[in-house]
Amino acid sequence: MTEKFIPLTDLRQQLSQLKIPPRLIEPDGFLSDTLARPLHDLRISVTDRCNFRCVYCMPKEVFDKDYQYLPHTSLLSFEEITRIARIFIAHGVKKIRLTGGEPLLRKNIEKLVEMLASLRTADGNPPDLTLTTNGSLLTKKAQSLKDAGLNRVTVSLDSLDDVIFKRMNDVDFSVAQVLDGIDAAQAAGLGPIKINMVVKAGVNDHEVAAMARYFKDTPHILRFIEYMDVGASNGWKLDEVIPSAQIVQRIQDAGMPLKAMTANYVGETAERWQHLGSQSEIGVISSVTHAFCHDCSRARLSTEGKLYTCLFATHGHDLRALLRDPAKHSDLAIANVVASIWQSRSDRYSELRSQQTATDQEQRKKIEMSYIGG
Repeated sequence: MTEKFIPLTDLRQQLSQLKIPPRLIEPDGFLSDTLARPLHDLRISVTDRCNFRCVYCMPKEVFDKDYQYLPHTSLLSFEEITRIARIFIAHGVKKIRLTGGEPLLRKNIEKLVEMLASLRTADGNPPDLTLTTNGSLLTKKAQSLKDAGLNRVTVSLDSLDDVIFKRMNDVDFSVAQVLDGIDAAQAAGLGPIKINMVVKAGVNDHEVAAMARYFKDTPHILRFIEYMDVGASNGWKLDEVIPSAQIVQRIQDAGMPLKAMTANYVGETAERWQHLGSQSEIGVISSVTHAFCHDCSRARLSTEGKLYTCLFATHGHDLRALLRDPAKHSDLAIANVVASIWQSRSDRYSELRSQQTATDQEQRKKIEMSYIGG
């Protein structure tokens, strides 16, 4: 079979060399972009591999046995990841999320967690350290992750129906195995656990009420995510999106009344709702129908060290080149490069999506979620 590549905006091409500013300024714990959005969160993809083949992320017809993943030498080492994280913390980052691919596939991931947990923010506290996973390895790794310093996990679960779930993950992995992983994470103290359900019309949208009912009166936070146009491999169509307002209405129509809750912090991705008469919470993430670009404070670091300032970005900035440059740039020098990138940031793709024509959408080569992380 012919080798396959996804158009990851020509990831293998040589990006223009990042320039070290002539005058270096010490980070003061605060950066803002052109729209006055601060830098608070860093999401780090630790692997481009995954053991699931979810139809909305890594469909099997593209990510087959001939797909070429990044060689291990291209991946950032744990020491390089920790160094970059330290630089971002100096700029005000307080929350770090490990993603992938499936991050628990990265060998000795607990060691990385331990290294990141040893960092300290300007106020002397460790960063809020979280991880997103499909749950397949949680039963085995939950306790060791907690012992290493991980605070919480987010688990992807798109259906409680085994037939539907296996059709979506496309590797015959059962719902029960994911639920076992969630139980193990809860027992280890990795809570409150967030459960993410990507809702796709005609595939699993009829499971919304069942999911809400199952996780009601549990300590977990269920979140419904609108099916998004991330990357180029999932064949995204607008008519496959179930608006979050409709999701909330479906839950209420199923006899589970909800009331709106205030956000935990500025820039939170999910709109929060609480079951009446219960402490249980759900969230809806509405990047398609109710964009939240105006207060997005998240930067993303790819598996091979490229910095992206938006989930829907078309290009990244090669920080790995600076880390591995024989010139051995100082942390301060790299921090000034990061500052320059963030201060120039103007991304607001979700807010502009509706203004783009179908041709514009087709020509925009967005980064795959499996490479950049969610």
